[in-house]
Amino acid sequence: MTPAAPPNPHLAPVEVPDPAALPHVQRLCDLAEPYTTDADELFGAAMGEANAWHAERSPFFRSLLADTPNGTLGPVRAPLVHANFFKLHEVLSIPRDEVFLHLTSSGTSGQKSQMFFDEWTIRAAQRMVARIFDFYGWITPDQPVNYLLYSYEPAPEMRLGTSFTDNYLCDFAPARQVTYALRHTGSSHEFDVFGVLNALQRYADEGLPVRILGFPAFLHFTLERMRELGVPAVRLPEDSLVVLGGGWKGHTDRQIPKDRFYAAVTEQLGIPGERIRDTYGSVEHCVPYVECERHRLHVPVWSRAAVRSTETLERLPYGERGYLHLVSPYITSVPAHSVLMGDLASLQPGEACECPLGTDWFTIHGRAGLSRNRSCAVAAAELLKGMA
Repeated sequence: MTPAAPPNPHLAPVEVPDPAALPHVQRLCDLAEPYTTDADELFGAAMGEANAWHAERSPFFRSLLADTPNGTLGPVRAPLVHANFFKLHEVLSIPRDEVFLHLTSSGTSGQKSQMFFDEWTIRAAQRMVARIFDFYGWITPDQPVNYLLYSYEPAPEMRLGTSFTDNYLCDFAPARQVTYALRHTGSSHEFDVFGVLNALQRYADEGLPVRILGFPAFLHFTLERMRELGVPAVRLPEDSLVVLGGGWKGHTDRQIPKDRFYAAVTEQLGIPGERIRDTYGSVEHCVPYVECERHRLHVPVWSRAAVRSTETLERLPYGERGYLHLVSPYITSVPAHSVLMGDLASLQPGEACECPLGTDWFTIHGRAGLSRNRSCAVAAAELLKGMA
């Protein structure tokens, strides 16, 4: 008789901080199917619990909730907190001694968001990532791979959320070798393009699957340099995987259309298009949004998305562009369960995508201007000041 496979540690149960206060949050986050479409009632109940949790523990959020009418997201009451607010203020719903992890955003200029996680929150977010990887068959404990990470090489006291995520993704397949593209120099990080080119050739010769993770801009720069130097294409195994995230940051002026970018990856590295996926996420909202086989960012069952007018913040219909509003009751450490992002996006219904997933999906159109971001951020800051 063949022994049963051991349970996957990444999918292990995680318990909310207070099961009596957060039973629906627990049930929602325990849903194993990432893209089921029949959990609206459960989601609404979980959001009610999250609102009550943060209102009891955060004077800032208690006042914000009192000023928020019902039905801001369908039947869900979802007060808006702009992501920029977390660049200026530390607002916790837990005691400091319950902070399990402290991460920052990876913005290229100005103040970075400071986010604090209790153990439940970060474990719940990690389990969401694991469930999506499991859904796509990307957890392969018996298949070693080589990693090329377009993220920051670890350094003392570095708390960037993108580096934390990329290193976590290395847990889904055992590592034979790991190469960092952004090498730590002792005082900063530099892009080691020749180290990357050497690694790609070495990996191609070895023949193991390769997983490429991290910032898309630096993968694009690698392909550009290969063409400039006349470096021939390498043929990585077809079961290699590219999972990008973190955006183009300070390199948006060199961003190219996604279809051209993916075609270049296939042409120069041999990885088929369905094995190239972009993602969306942030340190302020850690729910993972991963492209489907048609390269659409579908909303998983643990969250909801809306798009709001840049002038009035009213919810916009499908297809119109505005601020991206992301909502999830999973987070108990900070009142960041309803965040207005600084990105412009448009939302589409699930049936508008040709893939089998049924949930809504969104397209990111770029960052909104700072002057437009100011209204929500300042309003929240003034409200916090009034609580002092």
